[in-house]
Order: sequence, then C-alpha cells, then structure tokens
Amino acid sequence: MLPRAENFAEYMGRLGVGTATHVMIYDASDQGLYSALRVWWMLCAFSHRSVSLLDGSLCHWLHQDLLLSSGKSHPVPTTFTTQLNPAFIKTYEDIKENLESRRFQVPRHRVEPRDSIEPGHIPGPVNIPFTDFLTQEGLEKSPEDIRHLFQEKNVDLAKPLVATCGSGVTACHAALGAYLCGKPDVPIYDGSRVEWYMPAQLEDVISEGWGKTH
Repeated sequence: MLPRAENFAEYMGRLGVGTATHVMIYDASDQGLYSALRVWWMLCAFSHRSVSLLDGSLCHWLHQDLLLSSGKSHPVPTTFTTQLNPAFIKTYEDIKENLESRRFQVPRHRVEPRDSIEPGHIPGPVNIPFTDFLTQEGLEKSPEDIRHLFQEKNVDLAKPLVATCGSGVTACHAALGAYLCGKPDVPIYDGSRVEWYMPAQLEDVISEGWGKTH
C-alpha cells in the first residue's frame, strides 16, 4: 500500500508541503474521520511529525455552519524530505511469525468481501470496528473512553500492538486510538487482509464466507 519514500516526497512537494509544513488533514466521510487517518499514519511513517487531524472532519465542520471556500488551490511546489521509519510497518512475514510467537497483539476490523477476497480475518486478532472509536457525532472518543474500549477487548496498551484491517486504512483508527492514549508506536500491517488472503494456506484463513479453496 505504501509508496516508495522518494515518490511520496515528490508528491507531497508538488502539493506545496515542505519538510517544516504543518499539515492538517480531513476527509468528506459522513461518519467523521475515515480515510484521513491513513494520510496521518503515512506522514508519521515517513517521519513527518507536524501533522494534525480535524476532529469530525468535513461533516462536523458543515454541521457547525463554518466557512467553506471554493475554486482550485494553486500550491507552490517545494522540497519535502522524508525517510521511512520501519517501526511503523509490519509485513506478511511478521504476521506469519506472530501466529506462533504471539509477540504482539493484533486488533483488526472485520473485512467485507471484495474482488474475490471473502470476509474473514487472520487467526487470533480481536475485532474492533473503527466506528467504536467515534462518538455518534463522528468525533473521536476521549482517551478515557478509548482506554475502556481497549480493555473491553482485552487489548493491553502496555504491550506491543499491531493493527490490521482489509487494506490498511481503517486499521489506522486503532493506531490513532492508541496514540491518543499515549501509545505512539503502533505499526500497521500494511498489506492487511488482502495481502494475507492471497498466499495464505487454508489453515491460516479464518473464513466468514464460502471458504478458501486453493
């Protein structure tokens, strides 16, 4: 899922984002923050720390009748330097090894079927829907409420934690939840369910659909 560091740097530079730029991210989801968290996590993974998320995203902004602008922006290209921090990423091999070692916990989000990928999950992880991190208004829950959520799911924030989902997007909600609770070091299994399903052996696929046949 992640681009190469040099491609990411070139793209961000063309958007007018420099190494010292403070980036504020939002999206247009009706549920509040959704895919914006993936952008937040990517910037963190590429060692850019000056980044914020707009709580509730555009949906909440509109509900407050706040100002909008129209028309195209015209960013001035600049230089964005970056370096990928491998601590933010887990690979297929890492997850495979963890089936035996149980070195880290793996919160997940249930994956719906897509392009021949049936619903299901990697063996072992606990299910935390990304909406559990949000209030009914689409705002992020308080750190106290998020801690209680992790506790209810038997996830110990004092121990290593890796988040996964279908394609490495909604998993970032678990990473942000842990971050808000003072745990900034949660990596994502970037290939997530889609990558896992393709090469996995039959015994390593926990199916909620028709069952993997080959």
